[in-house]
Amino acid sequence: MRIAVLFGGDSSERDVSVASARQVVGALRSLGHEVLAFETSRGLLSGVEEQARLGTAIERAPPGAKPAPPGVPTLLQQAPELGSVDLVFLALHGGTGEDGTVQTLLELAGLRYTGSGPLGSALAMDKDIAKRLLLAAGVPTPEWRMAPVEPAEVEAALGFPLIVKPNREGSTVGLSLVEDAAGLAAAITQAQSFGTEVMLERYVPGRELTVGVLEDTALAVGEIIPQGSAIFDYAAKYQQGGAQELFPADLPEALAKRAKALALTAHRALKLSGYSRADFRLDPDGGLWCLEVNTLPGLTAGSLLPKSAAAAGISFAELCERICRAVRG
Repeated sequence: MRIAVLFGGDSSERDVSVASARQVVGALRSLGHEVLAFETSRGLLSGVEEQARLGTAIERAPPGAKPAPPGVPTLLQQAPELGSVDLVFLALHGGTGEDGTVQTLLELAGLRYTGSGPLGSALAMDKDIAKRLLLAAGVPTPEWRMAPVEPAEVEAALGFPLIVKPNREGSTVGLSLVEDAAGLAAAITQAQSFGTEVMLERYVPGRELTVGVLEDTALAVGEIIPQGSAIFDYAAKYQQGGAQELFPADLPEALAKRAKALALTAHRALKLSGYSRADFRLDPDGGLWCLEVNTLPGLTAGSLLPKSAAAAGISFAELCERICRAVRG
């Protein structure tokens, strides 16, 4: 197939997108596909440009909230080369690349693409709406409030410590673990630099678990153990040695089965397709709490979905091929 790998985007996860594209381009070419690399800020890359751009590393902190011009919608309007491909592989993360905007444009253009459609993408990106749908489907999720909210209500409903995060970001960008009421205002201000809507969420102590879903089947359950941090933050996700990641997780069979079932229920409740990754906290009493569901999870060398797939006997190249087979459009 002639496949365009679309990466970059207008979100604070641009570096992660570049790293995902590097892995995906190589895997698809190893399978014999003709692959074109499209960066949202430049369009179709030449061989030299591709080598230079895809060679960059992920920094310890996200690149910031300002979009990289000209933005994904503009690129799609000015990239006639996309009309000649059989498939667009979305290696985008966050922003208009994951919230349904790009998916809508691709459908209007009659182009086939990987991942979920416009509705599912929009539902999962909005954490507030996603949580409501998860609860309706019987998937436990920590209690939450949306800012603005009075500190007294926050303490009564959620307690401290708690999590403050942008409502429409991924990779823990803009996320803070707030220990007491004194730190609340600063954490909300930080989260607002990445989006106007801010969520306050009950902090669930315990173990961090993740489950990949591929073609409506749950993959292996993994456990993430951050090194030197209480939360699996941006640096822990993308810097070597930032976290220990165990696939499959050391869990009783019944608990692993329940995590898989909840991940699949969440995938279906949010009307997702192709693939996704659900993140959970396992509390000390054995309760599972879904934190969020990612519609375009990372495909970098250190990302969790490829590790979940590998533990289920699926190589990275096969994972990319199967993502391509489960296409939209």
